[in-house]
Amino acid sequence: MTVQLQSNAWEETLLDWAYQPLTARVLHIHPRPLDAALDGAYAYCADITRENSRTFYLASGLLPPEKRRAARALYAFCRITDNLVDAPSSGDREAQLARWRDLALDDDPPRDEPVARAWADARARFHIPAGYAQQLIDGVAQDLQKTRYANFDELAGYSYGVASTVGLMAMHIIGYVSQDAIPYAIRLGVALQVTNILRDVGEDWQNGRVYLPQDELAAFGLGEHDLAAGRTDARWQAFMAFQIARARHLYTQALPGIGYLNADGRFAIAAAGELYRAILTDIENHNGDVFRRRAHITTAGKLKRLPAIWWHSQTSRVR
Repeated sequence: MTVQLQSNAWEETLLDWAYQPLTARVLHIHPRPLDAALDGAYAYCADITRENSRTFYLASGLLPPEKRRAARALYAFCRITDNLVDAPSSGDREAQLARWRDLALDDDPPRDEPVARAWADARARFHIPAGYAQQLIDGVAQDLQKTRYANFDELAGYSYGVASTVGLMAMHIIGYVSQDAIPYAIRLGVALQVTNILRDVGEDWQNGRVYLPQDELAAFGLGEHDLAAGRTDARWQAFMAFQIARARHLYTQALPGIGYLNADGRFAIAAAGELYRAILTDIENHNGDVFRRRAHITTAGKLKRLPAIWWHSQTSRVR
């Protein structure tokens, strides 16, 4: 069955969400000097980034030192937020997330909270609107209650909360010339999150979650029993081809937006986007089997792609 790619009707809603934090009053807090304790907090964030995302660690390494530190503090903030929801815990995860929300938005967190400490400094140095951090925590919190998504509009809203907000915060770290960059950051976040979802179908199923749009599964004659069985028959391959085509279209729409970013950050964002987009090809090359293997790009494969990504990032122009 052929399903036509729909226009991005969801974007108008997400744009409204993205502009809201910019209308709030931003307190420009003077950052502290980078002393040994703060440097150690940033180093701790770098360790978390390296251990959990080789792609983000590689991409953030392409930034100047101050921006690199802030980007890895942003990643560590996101990782802890995500872990509080996903990691097995005997405690009250909602209460733990509420405590972390207070810490993560505190302008002067305790010294024994290195991620919160580095993240507070990064927010102060780069005037990152607190509203985006709040939206991210709200987005991640959805996983405590919601395990199915009726359609792509719902999924796009979730993707904004857990991924597009990261891009919007990263924009403030990198620097940008115009708010016209915002729609591109939203699309890139949705593209990255959809890529994550396609890669992790099997793992998410084991955790009781199905992020794939329910109406689109049905349109291809698929049901959750097929996910449980890990079937990769013709129906599944057609379904994945459709999902991959939409994700690639989002990358195509998003990546020209790097032309709005400061020059010293374009390569890093282009690398993150292009290396994630390559995961889609790896899924294709294995006939859509995301149940028995985790799609990935090898370190050699990433390094091989970097020269072309650098060239495109330097010659990118917003049309």
